[in-house]
Amino acid sequence: MAFVVQDFYDLTRLLAEHPEWRAQLRQLVLNDELLSLPQIVRELAQAQQRTEQRVADLAQAQQRMEAQLETLTARLDALTARVDELTAAVRELASSLHDLAEAQKQLNDRVGHMLGDLLELRYREHAAGYFGGWLRHARAVAPVTLEDALETKLIHEDMLDVLRLDLLVNGRWRAAQETPEVWLAVEVAAVLNEGDVARAWRRATLLRQAGYRAVPLVAGEEITPDGETSARLQKVGIVRDGQPILPPEMLAAWVA
Repeated sequence: MAFVVQDFYDLTRLLAEHPEWRAQLRQLVLNDELLSLPQIVRELAQAQQRTEQRVADLAQAQQRMEAQLETLTARLDALTARVDELTAAVRELASSLHDLAEAQKQLNDRVGHMLGDLLELRYREHAAGYFGGWLRHARAVAPVTLEDALETKLIHEDMLDVLRLDLLVNGRWRAAQETPEVWLAVEVAAVLNEGDVARAWRRATLLRQAGYRAVPLVAGEEITPDGETSARLQKVGIVRDGQPILPPEMLAAWVA
């Protein structure tokens, strides 16, 4: 039996009058996949909503992260500025400490020179007391008093070197009083070192070249270990804090 247009209209009318028949008709007309399509669409719509919500949540989280990043960036900028300030302050402090150390060194040098001058004056005024362990009737003599005699024996530079002696002491060698007069070529410093020992030895040697029986000595409050070692090796007498610390017999070769 053919299905005509009128039958279609009758079918639609009946479906309109009996909506409960539509589901049965769909089951007859449509396959299972098509019947499940509305449910799939609804599930997709729900999934889309969940996705959109997640995207919105992620967007908010991104905004929060960006805000936190801006805060951290600002803090980092502030910290960097502070570090720069501290670095500059440290440089200034280092420069100040360097200047202070330099000033302290200059002050120490000046104080050392002043102490040396005071010691030189004390040893000169009390030559008999400080050098009497080696000499009888010890007395300080100004090096310039030997200038005329030195000029005939030494070249000009060597003569000037001798005249720069801190102290020149004259007397008779106590251990051998029959020996002609002896001259102590003394270098004075608050803290004696190898340089003082070398100058005393060199200037005593120049005096001996000029015909004087000279003995090298150094005198001061302290002497460095290297200075003391050098003095013992070169047989240079030492007066430390007013006391002789090398026995006279060690200097015997100078007066022989």
